[in-house]
Amino acid sequence: MSHELQGKTIAFLIAPEGAEQVELTEPWKAVKDAGGHPRLVSTQSGRAQAFNHLDKGDTFQVDTTVDVSGHTEFDALVLPGGVANPDFLRTDDGAVAFVKAFFDAGKPVAAICHAPWTLIEADVVRGRELTSWPSLRTDLRNAGATWVDQEVKVCDHGSNRLVTSRKPDDLKAFCQTLVQEFSR
Repeated sequence: MSHELQGKTIAFLIAPEGAEQVELTEPWKAVKDAGGHPRLVSTQSGRAQAFNHLDKGDTFQVDTTVDVSGHTEFDALVLPGGVANPDFLRTDDGAVAFVKAFFDAGKPVAAICHAPWTLIEADVVRGRELTSWPSLRTDLRNAGATWVDQEVKVCDHGSNRLVTSRKPDDLKAFCQTLVQEFSR
């Protein structure tokens, strides 16, 4: 185990249902392996249902909710993807405000796959360069971002460092990069 994230608490924000399981569990493991303390945040307490693409996966105990906790309790934020997960989060005012607060505070954020939908709703992608699942390319451009087709992209042209990746196949690079960026 490395100690790059020793003493850091990392928020993982997911909807009560719909997060892509591997996009939650692999970054979670990377944070723990680097000595960090991951905490699962959602819009509802209880257990959150993850998915393996369209099939139900495991459930995960939510540690806190967006109406109870704020960005001040965390050093960084991870947004797992899945199509339904960010689509739900972007319609929840509390979740959108939670995400925006990390950008306003200059704290690092990492988002994979469809997760940038929530970033668009928080109005934090304008002038930024990022990647995502390819079907979000037009949405991101329309929101003022520059979309790139890369395994992982780090953008520091803004109030914080933003790490993005396209898909589960990019998880190894995504996890390594988010640990590196969150340890700064």
